[in-house]
Amino acid sequence: MTPEEIEGLFTRPDGSFAFARWGRPIAPIVFGVEEQTLSVIKGAFEAVAALAGHHLAETDPELGSNCMVFFCRDWAELTDVPDLDRLVPDLGLLVARLEAAEANQYRVFRFDASGAIKAVFVFLRADAALAEMPAETLALSQVVQVMLLWSETAFRDQSPLAIAGETTILRPEIAGVIRAAYDPMLPPVTQDASLALRLFARMEAGG
Repeated sequence: MTPEEIEGLFTRPDGSFAFARWGRPIAPIVFGVEEQTLSVIKGAFEAVAALAGHHLAETDPELGSNCMVFFCRDWAELTDVPDLDRLVPDLGLLVARLEAAEANQYRVFRFDASGAIKAVFVFLRADAALAEMPAETLALSQVVQVMLLWSETAFRDQSPLAIAGETTILRPEIAGVIRAAYDPMLPPVTQDASLALRLFARMEAGG
């Protein structure tokens, strides 16, 4: 990838640059899936966290679980989840917006005082498109998208995943960005687009 392409992954539609990674271990929990799918999602978290050199945890001392993944058949189901409206302000308005857009996925990020990611809420509606997707593909795609504060348009034209034989894998260049982004010598949060050059340099050095 070129530095310009890397910069584009974190450039908002208004032209501003915003980068953030997790500032604490990720303690994921998944609701609304069977045990078999749960193990697939857990495996995806373990694989991507290992790639980044970041830690997973059983619990977060502040939130209990700081990466919550909710599967539902209808967006209205979210309003019945106990206390979810306390975690996601204006939940009713969000549900109405998702219904109107006929969306099948949405992510809400929360940040600590420094601006690093401290929590993510992932909402997935099992429409026909998601239902046809293999569990491994869906899990890997979702985990990749919560590892960093990507631009809303980062994967609009191309998925972060690729097919290798009969296996779905993370595209090597996206894996390289994630690995470089968690380099402890780089800031966990920045609005300086020159970070793209530093990510590029580490990706080149890493081969």
